[in-house]
Amino acid sequence: MKKNKKNVLTNTIIDRLTDFSMQDIKEVFTTLNTTQEGLDSVEAELRLEMHGTNQIVHERIDPWFVQLIKAFINPFIGVLIFLAGVSLVMDVILAAPEDRSWRTVIVITVMVTISGLLRFIQEYRSNKEAEKLKAMVHTTATVVRSDTGKQEIEMAEIVPGDIIHLAAGDMIPADVRIISSKDLFVSQSSLTGESEPVEKYDTLRRNVNQQKSMSLSELDNICFMGTNVVSGSAVAVVLSTGNDTYFGSMAKSLVGQRALTSFDRGVNSISWLLIRFMFVMVPIVFLVNGFTKGNWLDAFLFAVSVAVGLTPEMLPMIVTTNLAKGAVAMAKRKTVVKRLNAIQNFGAMDILCTDKTGTLTLDKIVLECHLDIHGNEDDRVLRHAYLNSYYQTGLKNLMDVAILEFGAKKGFENLEKIYRKVDEIPFDFTRRRMSVVLQNGSDKRQLVTKGAVEEMLSICTYTEYRGEVVPLTDDIRKEVKEMVKQLNKEGMRVLAVAQKNNVPHEGVFSVKDESEMVLMGYIGFLDPPKETAASAIKALNEYGVKVKILTGDNEIVTKKICREVGLPIENILLGSQIDSMVDEELAEAAENTTIFAKLSPLQKSRIIKMLQSKGHTVGYMGDGINDAAALREADVGISVDTAVDIAKESADIILLEKSLTVLEEGVIEGRKTFGNIIKYIKMTVSSNFGNMFSVLAASAFLPFLPMLPIHLLVQNLLYDISQISIPWDNMDEDYLKVPRRWDASNVGKFMIFIGPISSIFDIITYLVMWFVFKANTPAVQSLFQSGWFIEGLLSQTLIVHMIRTEKIPFIQSRAAKPVLLLTGTIMVIGIAIPFTPFGASIGLQALPLTYFPWLIGILFSYCLLTQAIKTWYIKKFKTWL
Repeated sequence: MKKNKKNVLTNTIIDRLTDFSMQDIKEVFTTLNTTQEGLDSVEAELRLEMHGTNQIVHERIDPWFVQLIKAFINPFIGVLIFLAGVSLVMDVILAAPEDRSWRTVIVITVMVTISGLLRFIQEYRSNKEAEKLKAMVHTTATVVRSDTGKQEIEMAEIVPGDIIHLAAGDMIPADVRIISSKDLFVSQSSLTGESEPVEKYDTLRRNVNQQKSMSLSELDNICFMGTNVVSGSAVAVVLSTGNDTYFGSMAKSLVGQRALTSFDRGVNSISWLLIRFMFVMVPIVFLVNGFTKGNWLDAFLFAVSVAVGLTPEMLPMIVTTNLAKGAVAMAKRKTVVKRLNAIQNFGAMDILCTDKTGTLTLDKIVLECHLDIHGNEDDRVLRHAYLNSYYQTGLKNLMDVAILEFGAKKGFENLEKIYRKVDEIPFDFTRRRMSVVLQNGSDKRQLVTKGAVEEMLSICTYTEYRGEVVPLTDDIRKEVKEMVKQLNKEGMRVLAVAQKNNVPHEGVFSVKDESEMVLMGYIGFLDPPKETAASAIKALNEYGVKVKILTGDNEIVTKKICREVGLPIENILLGSQIDSMVDEELAEAAENTTIFAKLSPLQKSRIIKMLQSKGHTVGYMGDGINDAAALREADVGISVDTAVDIAKESADIILLEKSLTVLEEGVIEGRKTFGNIIKYIKMTVSSNFGNMFSVLAASAFLPFLPMLPIHLLVQNLLYDISQISIPWDNMDEDYLKVPRRWDASNVGKFMIFIGPISSIFDIITYLVMWFVFKANTPAVQSLFQSGWFIEGLLSQTLIVHMIRTEKIPFIQSRAAKPVLLLTGTIMVIGIAIPFTPFGASIGLQALPLTYFPWLIGILFSYCLLTQAIKTWYIKKFKTWL
């Protein structure tokens, strides 16, 4: 049996990683020809040339010629190419020399070229704009080079043999073997599906002899590209990069395409419905014309032309152009759209969940006070907090930065000469605190811890109370909580600081050492809201998007921020309450709650799932490690350029500027995109449905073809060209005020009620040409065909203006200039063709001037009836587009 090539490759990589995991670290260095001090810059350059950039194939954009080919790959163009092939055989190869005609092949080729080229140009332009912006979003790694020391470099420049430093929030940039680690927990869910982070070590924790039969997730001392550090720190050596990594070997199956949105599924279902509709209609038209006219070749060619007319070949171009245009518009506002479909999801979004810190608030936190437990200023509290922040090697958050900046102004930089770090116990989201063990010049050791107040109280048994260290009684705890509550009401985020002296002289410390500590006091921070937050929230509410806060912070501070940004507070749910709720209960509560506080990362993700289960399209905006799961779960994930690596990687959209007004613009752009796509879809399905009745009626009752195949093809080509401008059309303000989602039943109803209107006026045109202008024999069929050619084209083009708005077209709502100009031009060309030599060459003839009052009357009546049925339809179904 032939082996799957991808599985063989993946197994080879696992075997290689297994070998590295079993080797002594010195053997690893020898194999990779590197040292603990790292490679020098010259060697790194050589290896970059040899191994290539550290990128996965799926991250690279296809070359322009591949994009060009892909632009022509869709079922509609496939149908047209097949029909062109049929015409080539029937009209050219098998036809007698005097009957040979390339006209059908040429017209179909022009249609295919317009559709494919426009799609390619828009996608290419969108990709170029996105690449420019992506170049501004940097994902870096900390590397040690023997000649330049520790430095931040682009992930793409990492090479095998590099020594890297890892901390909380980092993406693992390659497959690496750990050299040393401290409480290192890594999330491998993107590779293994494990929801809980796994601890990694510098040595194997299992019997080496059993290693060969162990699974990927059991390689304790190997970290994989594409995973991320949840907490702790490590030093590691890079084993393999890019496509040589395990992630690289699995990239296609792992990354693939995200699940289709309801919009994707809707467009696909309409596409295949129209194709099936065509395959049913064409044989019927062929048989009816064959039996009634007796000329089976003409009947066949007419049926082929009807097939071309029923193929909505512009749909892929319209969808892509709308999405790409939206992405380019967002790019001009310094917003990276990583996934085109996120634009449409933006428009469908009716709930935006957001983290508070760094998104609603400034990413510049100010240290406001440093107090003992009674609320008096105390420099000792600040000094201990400074030492804790200075010596931690994990992710320094905004509060650490504020402490270090404030401490520097107080002259605390000299403290590093007095103390030496012995060890640290890194931060994690369960404990919500972090500790460092320090030793001074006289070998005295001290454990210094800072963290969330409740979690700190749980490990403190003593406190510094009125100058003395006393047991932490219930009364003092109550006093502490009251003080913190007061600070929270003033809008401050509060961290507690504690310490413990006479720490034993052991080498390694762990969480169990965080016990029997002495509470010293608090550090208070102000986290002011962004200037644009209030106006952005107000605008989102006006556009039908509810904003909900999902934060790890406490509810008191969150309430104050909500009041400052004008967010009405409906209900508050805490993480502890959510844990005790079943899914159905949480789903009900989530809809009516504004603030979710003290949440863990998994609780954020669960809330989004529950809101989605109630039929909402949910956006999520966040910038921290604890936001990554929620960003992935949301229909549209939004992050900022200052976010940690894993948050930026998980997001669909990245804001490069701090202003939140871009959220409102994104919602409007999404709704414009959806509206312009749905316009084309509804025009197409109703037009095709109406044309079916017109063609069947004409085929059954006329002694000649209602239009020659070339007439149908030219008419369809002109109609296609008139549609090109739809992505540049504007939408009515009323339409943009409401979230827009795909509704398949709405498209079906629209087709049934609006489609047959055009058939009524097509049949009226038949009757006028037959009885008024006496075009009722095969000898004068050219006059009949010219009359229907103009009426059919003008009615199809006018329907663009009738369907694009709920209002009265031209009077209450006017299309954008590109639409007016293009549809107007096509109508003039359509009227002129029968009067030109080209018209004569395809069997059309000049119409008498008396035809045009009839034409105006028919088209005016058509618009009046369509408007009347539109008004009735909106009253009955409460919707239009």
